[in-house]
Amino acid sequence: MQLEDLGLWRDIASALSKSLFITIEVTVLASLVALCVAFVAGTAQLAPWRPVRWLARVYIETFRGTSALVQLFVMFYVLPLLGLRLSPLMVGVVGLGLNLGAYGSQVVRAGIVAIDRGQRDAAVALGLTGWQTLRRIVLPQAIPLMLPPFGNELIEMLKATSLVSLIALTDLTFAGNLFVEQRGHALDVYTALLFTYFILALPLRSLTRHLERRTRLIAGGLSDLATERPI
Repeated sequence: MQLEDLGLWRDIASALSKSLFITIEVTVLASLVALCVAFVAGTAQLAPWRPVRWLARVYIETFRGTSALVQLFVMFYVLPLLGLRLSPLMVGVVGLGLNLGAYGSQVVRAGIVAIDRGQRDAAVALGLTGWQTLRRIVLPQAIPLMLPPFGNELIEMLKATSLVSLIALTDLTFAGNLFVEQRGHALDVYTALLFTYFILALPLRSLTRHLERRTRLIAGGLSDLATERPI
């Protein structure tokens, strides 16, 4: 490799490193928003009140049935016309959080439904309220089942952050596109972007695999307990 090539790669690394924090910040904050929204919308789908279930369904179908890019454009360009102006960072965090939260809500719903109905009936017989049953009986068993799918959602969130470059947020993709416009070398820049996103996803993949192993152990333990016979 010649000195000129080393200088080019150094310039690319310098340009991307300045925007690395933005990508990580959007991933972390949007994941927190998605997690909160997923639990609210997921439990709302199972609420005993029809209007609550209907509102949850409208939100989920709206955000799952439309493009995340369109949702970001609407929040960035249309909301200011209605008097609500958000910063590009806020649009990226809230937009991606709501989009991934709609998918995550199905994970929450499936995890809760997977718990045996008899346990909820027993909780009612013991006089527990719906909230107490959810907090003490259902969620402690359902959350381990939700962890692997949520790990995959984190990786999807990281990849989706590249969309915020289209609303003028200086993330990795934005910095790469700017470098190409100013100096060219598209092949080198996008190769660097490819490896950067891959390296960022590695800890998330390790976390996902760890959660899957933990879930199998927990599921195995619950299965053993279920098959134990009283002496």
